[in-house]
Amino acid sequence: MDELETKSDPQNESRKVGIPAQDSRVKSAGLFYLSVVYIIWGSTYLAIRVAVREGSGFPPFTMGMMRLFLAGVLLLLWAALRKMPIRPSREEILVLVSSGLLLWTGGNGLIMWAEQRAGSGLAALIVASVPIWAALIETLIDRRVPSLRLVLALLVGFAGIGVLGVPTLRSGTRADGLAVVALMGGSVSWALGSVLQSRRPVTLSPLVSASYQSLIGGMGLALLMFVFREPRPTPTLEAWVAWGYLVVFGSLLAFTSYVQTLRLLPINVAMTYAYVNPVIAVILGAVILSEPITAWTIGGAVMVILGVVGVFRDRYMRNKHGS
Repeated sequence: MDELETKSDPQNESRKVGIPAQDSRVKSAGLFYLSVVYIIWGSTYLAIRVAVREGSGFPPFTMGMMRLFLAGVLLLLWAALRKMPIRPSREEILVLVSSGLLLWTGGNGLIMWAEQRAGSGLAALIVASVPIWAALIETLIDRRVPSLRLVLALLVGFAGIGVLGVPTLRSGTRADGLAVVALMGGSVSWALGSVLQSRRPVTLSPLVSASYQSLIGGMGLALLMFVFREPRPTPTLEAWVAWGYLVVFGSLLAFTSYVQTLRLLPINVAMTYAYVNPVIAVILGAVILSEPITAWTIGGAVMVILGVVGVFRDRYMRNKHGS
């Protein structure tokens, strides 16, 4: 009787293959949202490059401040219209301020500054190392002896970053070398903010927390804008289009799609964006901006992605064995 019920019950069949007992349209919708994250987040590096490159008229911190303030306000209004709770507790304010500064001011701010001189493909490949940095940070915080798998993944990933930076560092241009350092610094800052969020989760909805983080990050960029005395922006039409793309698609559509992806698909499937985004960025940079793809690019990209795969694999094995 149980066997007959299993065959005739689509929900039981879903459980057998590890799919949630929901309508198949839910899984299809999740894959659609994930594809949006793949394409849009991979293309934001190109948009940043167009918006801040020399001659565009958008200083990096000014551009980021404008983008984050508008996106933060729109997200907060959206949450208010949907009658979501928007008042954080005192503890949540500290988490939101810290994570907003680490993710947006430190992480995204350094990436935007670096992309004045660094190609969008190189930026995406170096930033793909964020899971590697996050794994190292968590190992240090927990004072945990890393497994051999994790050590090998970290070594391969960091070696890949070095390979990616070799052509730029060999060029002898100080500004370009600083751009590579800034990209690594932005990756570390984003990893710190991500670890903080995962260990100090807030009860607010993702829309509300993202709106506050955007606004706080925008405030931090506004401060940097004044500290570095950025000139008044005189953006070209291309720069305005890129800025609008970052606001509408990068900060609004892609983020909400990622939230939906996390709700509809397993986390290990959702996190595959870390593999796909840099590939999309490299292809777009080569096709649209004629950024070169060299042997250094391919070799470094493979090593970074292998490092990221190793980090996720180590995390999966630790969760599986409860260690």
